[in-house]
Amino acid sequence: MSDQAPPLVSAPVPELAARAARTGSSPVRDILALTARPEVISFAGGLPAPELFDAEGISAAFRDVLAQAPQRVLQYSTSEGDPALRAAVAARTTARGLATDADDLLITTGSQQGLTLLATALLEPGDVVLVEDPCYLAALQIFSLAGARVVAVPTDDEGLDPAALDEVAARENPKLLYVIPTFQNPTGRTLSAERRAAVAEVAARRGLWIAEDDPYGELRFEGEPQRWVASFPGAEDRTVLLGSFSKVMVPGLRLGTLRAPAGLRRACVVAKQAADLHTSTVDQAAAARYLAASDLDAHLARVRGAYRERRDALLAGLPAALPEGSRWNRPTGGMFVWATLPAGYDATALLAEVVRHDVAYVPGAPFFAGRPDPAAIRLSFVTHGPAEIGEGLQRLRAGIAAARRAA
Repeated sequence: MSDQAPPLVSAPVPELAARAARTGSSPVRDILALTARPEVISFAGGLPAPELFDAEGISAAFRDVLAQAPQRVLQYSTSEGDPALRAAVAARTTARGLATDADDLLITTGSQQGLTLLATALLEPGDVVLVEDPCYLAALQIFSLAGARVVAVPTDDEGLDPAALDEVAARENPKLLYVIPTFQNPTGRTLSAERRAAVAEVAARRGLWIAEDDPYGELRFEGEPQRWVASFPGAEDRTVLLGSFSKVMVPGLRLGTLRAPAGLRRACVVAKQAADLHTSTVDQAAAARYLAASDLDAHLARVRGAYRERRDALLAGLPAALPEGSRWNRPTGGMFVWATLPAGYDATALLAEVVRHDVAYVPGAPFFAGRPDPAAIRLSFVTHGPAEIGEGLQRLRAGIAAARRAA
């Protein structure tokens, strides 16, 4: 009789959750990986210009907090966030027209996490979320992972259409509307005050939450600032305002903010405790120190001046770079221009040849929750200076022409 045990027969491991299997990778991130070569001039990613980072000021903030309170800033912290940082953000938010206390805020690991926490706290599988069409790609990923049913709301050149929002909300019984009303990603559009008021009214009458994402609002080049949707009648008790330090300070800190009514905010705190306990203590402390010791508004003025110049360089070169019959908008701030090639062009199909010419953009089709526009493209103007933008547009023209000849 043998002493050997019978061979182990392994059963297959369980499959991925359906939500993970159905949620694809971000096309923007995939394109950034393809265009990481230094010779590529990329209009694809919304990457802030690294030469404009206040590296000296950020470094000084870290040195200060590590020298003055190392045991505190290297320790675990509260889930809600650094009190000094929340107070500083509350003061800036109040100064911009929305009365806010520190206790109204939760510090998140980037505003991306804020939206994830909101989805975790608010959405059940099958709940309906309304989004602008086109919409920020990562938001579509978050809602897919939450098991929500995403429904597109039509837009026009002025952004979200409030009348269409009312019609869709009446039909779909949604729980949440997600909107970027100022310098929207991907289109760069900004909702007027009249449309913001109308969005707030529809949300109140139809009984839905609003997630108002504002990563770009302080990057205005011209015109007067718009009030947050959260400040309009009807929206005050149902709006979650998401903010980010990535575009106004540096993205590497991964710091964001979530401002929400008390009950929903507490639920988001619990979701954060389950996600990561709290955002990096030392990064929060350094950001608070930076806001106290440096002039962020002066820094932003320099950034806005540079970005305005880069936007103008892109707009000046587009008539020669894109095929005749193309159209594009002129954003008054932010990071993106939305362009549409003539009928018959497929921006996704063109991209492989364009990248071979050491230039890149993001095709617009993946941004649509509804029927995609294959001719749409998103162009970011902030990463490169005017001279590189000009060279990139020449390459873009050559790449599109080569792709059309090969078709």
